[in-house]
Amino acid sequence: MNYLAHIYLSGDNNLITIGNFMADGIRGKKYKNYPPEIQIGILLHREIDTFTDAHPIVRQSTKRLHENYSHYSGVIVDILYDHFLAKNWANYSKVPLEIYTENFYKLINSNFEILPTRTQKMMPFMIANNWLLNYASIEGIQKVLTGMNRRTKYVSGMDKATIELKEYYHEFENEFTLFFEELMAFSEIKLIEITKRLNATL
Repeated sequence: MNYLAHIYLSGDNNLITIGNFMADGIRGKKYKNYPPEIQIGILLHREIDTFTDAHPIVRQSTKRLHENYSHYSGVIVDILYDHFLAKNWANYSKVPLEIYTENFYKLINSNFEILPTRTQKMMPFMIANNWLLNYASIEGIQKVLTGMNRRTKYVSGMDKATIELKEYYHEFENEFTLFFEELMAFSEIKLIEITKRLNATL
């Protein structure tokens, strides 16, 4: 899953949200250098990624892209799934997406010093281009994919993936909807488990 899903699955705890959001920039056991609630967010992020990568529905989505995008297919599916979360946001939250994203950006800006360098460098671009809100449109997804394509080490062709998105739109959306129901339940359980496990060590 990509940024919007990770933020959403963190629940209402601000520090867990920050940890989940910045987790890709924290390697190995370095998460232990952070306050407990941020540790929970980082560990939850890792659990979500493991569950997502192994799930047969996600693999079905990825397989549809593999011929043209090879090992970048999983990254593309993460972004496409965030599109469907943003597009159908009202099904998952009573807070409008525009307000939700504004609140998140305020949270990050007020805790900027906590973020790893990699995330700090990314944030101005995310906020200036309002990635989270723009996930809701195909045009917004196109901009995200084009930007990521420029940053990949090898030729990825990710900027062309909206072709498949449009061609198989309903298939991808149905797969997202089915998978996300399972992921929400999984994340809720894992959040409780991680919190209990971490509290037991304090």
